[in-house]
Amino acid sequence: MNQPPPLQHAAYKSELSASRKLAASAGISEDEALRRVLTAAAGLAGLAALLADRRALRQADAARILARAERKAAIEASRKARHQGPPAAWRAWFDGSAHPNPGRCGIGALLLGPAGVSVEVSQAAGYGNSSEAEYRALIAVLEAAVQAGASGLVVYGDSRVVIDDVNGPALDAAASLEEYRSAAHALLAQLDGVSLRWIPRHKNAAADALSQRAAALAQ
Repeated sequence: MNQPPPLQHAAYKSELSASRKLAASAGISEDEALRRVLTAAAGLAGLAALLADRRALRQADAARILARAERKAAIEASRKARHQGPPAAWRAWFDGSAHPNPGRCGIGALLLGPAGVSVEVSQAAGYGNSSEAEYRALIAVLEAAVQAGASGLVVYGDSRVVIDDVNGPALDAAASLEEYRSAAHALLAQLDGVSLRWIPRHKNAAADALSQRAAALAQ
């Protein structure tokens, strides 16, 4: 048989404070003082009814906290899904860097496919700014994908400039990057079912390491 919860669990802070004062003034135990305070608060309904009501309130609060945590977890899962996208047979990551900016460029990329296909790109890429380096890395991995006959490819990069430039309408394209955009679109046209997605920098560590290694050698 379930035992009723301790009175302290059902009491509000003001009731606990009042019971301590009562215990001190009346010379009774704090438990007895709290029982008297809660009995007075219950009125005609009685102490048992008050305890039941307070227990129901606690359970409702716990349910709301759980529901809020579940909603938060669902939102976080949805956010991660937007970054990563659905699993794909072919996946690629690209990154480019310029030291200084503008300066000597290094590009890095990784292409993974079925049956253990793995292609790494890590090479110096001339002189330019960071956006040009990123575009050169994208073009390099798309060239590798075309050579490998990739299909259903998802390409990830942490450059919003390049991802938005490639995915956006021609009217919004950056004039200074038009040559790179045209080259990327020409390669994309040779691939079946390819898509580009932005990811945070910390999720692009492999391509970043390859580009940084190339940039260091370029120095």
